[in-house]
Amino acid sequence: MFEVIQKVVRIRNYTLILAAIFIFVISSLIIHLIEPETFPTLFIGFWWVMTTVTTVGFGDYAPVTVAGRIFGIILYLVGIAIVGVLIGKIVDSFSTYHKLKEEGRLSYNGKDHFIVVGWSSKAKKTTQELLIAKEHSDIVIIDKQSTSPYIHARVHYIQGDPTTPDTLKKANILQATSVCIFAAEPINDAIEADGKTLLIASAIENYASENNHPIYTIAEILKEKHIPNFKHANVDEFIVSNEVFSELMAQSAIYNGSTRLFMQLLTRHRGDDIWEIPKRPDWVIYDDAFTALKTQGANLIADHEDLSIIRRLNDRIPVDAKLYIICDEKTYKKVIS
Repeated sequence: MFEVIQKVVRIRNYTLILAAIFIFVISSLIIHLIEPETFPTLFIGFWWVMTTVTTVGFGDYAPVTVAGRIFGIILYLVGIAIVGVLIGKIVDSFSTYHKLKEEGRLSYNGKDHFIVVGWSSKAKKTTQELLIAKEHSDIVIIDKQSTSPYIHARVHYIQGDPTTPDTLKKANILQATSVCIFAAEPINDAIEADGKTLLIASAIENYASENNHPIYTIAEILKEKHIPNFKHANVDEFIVSNEVFSELMAQSAIYNGSTRLFMQLLTRHRGDDIWEIPKRPDWVIYDDAFTALKTQGANLIADHEDLSIIRRLNDRIPVDAKLYIICDEKTYKKVIS
């Protein structure tokens, strides 16, 4: 909000505010001196001045002398004009705030948010899924469009180059939960698109290194052969876009209807989903967790990316375990409660 005040409220506006306060205080003193019996204290005089200039007019206090009423008329003309100008300035401030926010010129000061870099149809779908899955988290979009590509109360837009520290700072990237980097559309050349994604990822990781603060990054990659380059940039996860589509198409051709299962697990709109849960102190081996979750209606499927734990139920659960289950939202809330 301080940025908005800097842009909207110039020196003359501060002068206007100070002048308004001075006039209202002096008016309170004058009406108290003119009619001390009707307005026995400065506070009562100030109360009458404010109800007059704001046109509220409760009528609990009113001047009874000619001098007092003449002063009241003067206060009507001057005071109401000042209040009108002040209200106009406040309206302009809110209007400017929304305009600057839509244009992506304001910094984001929240934390535990998700950052989406590069706007595309896939980025839009990811944003929608995040808004559903994380009801109390904000989404910050970084792109070069002139206005925000997605309007939502929990979506904040930053217009700028994601390879520059100023843009990353405006997005408060160090306090973000994770950063998703998408290939910009239209994609004419996979090598060029992956090269641009790699440049952005490298800039983010370099910013994290300079500030000695890790940033969890996820990058969309068009060609699987480019993954080694991204590993050198310390990118945490990769989504191979084109190959995933081809594999799903082949899977559907071999096992008809199987993609419906993947689509259900990839969306929060219906059915069961994949959820991450913490390890409980009384779970020593995987079978402890598997049995406890089964009685609650949830399936334990993985620890980190390891899907083989169903065959290793007697193995001890490591301290840094990241367990994933499949169930509906109602069961998930019961599990973590």
